[in-house]
Amino acid sequence: MFPQKKLSFEFFPTRTPEGREKQVLTRRQLGQFKPAFFSCTSGAGGSTRSGTLQAIGDMLAEGTPAAPHLPCIGMSRDEVAALLDEYKSMGVRHIVALRGDIPSGVGFSGGGMSYAAELVAFIRERYGRDFHIEVAAYPEYHPQSRSAEDDMRHFVSKVEAGADSAITQFFYNADAYFRFVDDARGRGVEIPIVPGIMPIASFSKLSRFADTCGAEIPRWLRLKLQSYGDDTASIKALALDVVTEMCSRLLHEGAPGLHFYTLNQAGLVSTICQRLGY
Repeated sequence: MFPQKKLSFEFFPTRTPEGREKQVLTRRQLGQFKPAFFSCTSGAGGSTRSGTLQAIGDMLAEGTPAAPHLPCIGMSRDEVAALLDEYKSMGVRHIVALRGDIPSGVGFSGGGMSYAAELVAFIRERYGRDFHIEVAAYPEYHPQSRSAEDDMRHFVSKVEAGADSAITQFFYNADAYFRFVDDARGRGVEIPIVPGIMPIASFSKLSRFADTCGAEIPRWLRLKLQSYGDDTASIKALALDVVTEMCSRLLHEGAPGLHFYTLNQAGLVSTICQRLGY
């Protein structure tokens, strides 16, 4: 139904051989949708660096473009450059450039860069066009932003520094996404802004994620999911309908593609993609 609209899928590093094997199977299942790339998260300050490197190496070996997340907080510029050099030697050509969460005990400036815009500018200055640079966007605004205007200013600064495209935080209000895109276009931003999609498997987990990142769960959806209690089948059935309908609207009304936060699981994501006609 949307052959021109690209999909991408995000994973997090695993610490065990069993987890690594499961990721391989999960990526194989999601690979049937011919994703533009797989991405892998990375802890701030390089806390999960080895796991991220391993996952990225696996993805590349499987034949799918891979995009490691690169949070700059807690790393010096030399450390960032060394990691980028390693990724480049592996064949990586796509980076998700982030500020990252501030680790406990680390000052805000961390290793010298305080904002993702500085990281984007550093990559462009040092590597030119060697990497496609992805940045984050927040349709419902970053929880640490002082205002909507402050948040948009930070986003525009990342684009002006050289970002090629953006992936949003997850949301369940399509109007928030379209309003954000309109506001960005009004500031001269022309790069693709891809909506980030979080399937819902558990209301308790969703609530924790939403509280941490500032994403809003619409009141009607929150109350409906709460009413199901431990009835996981009903939660998943409603959630699949809600998320699929939102994805369909996003694609029909102009979103350039979808980026799924898989949580290393293929089932719900596969069902949504199949329902969308992929």
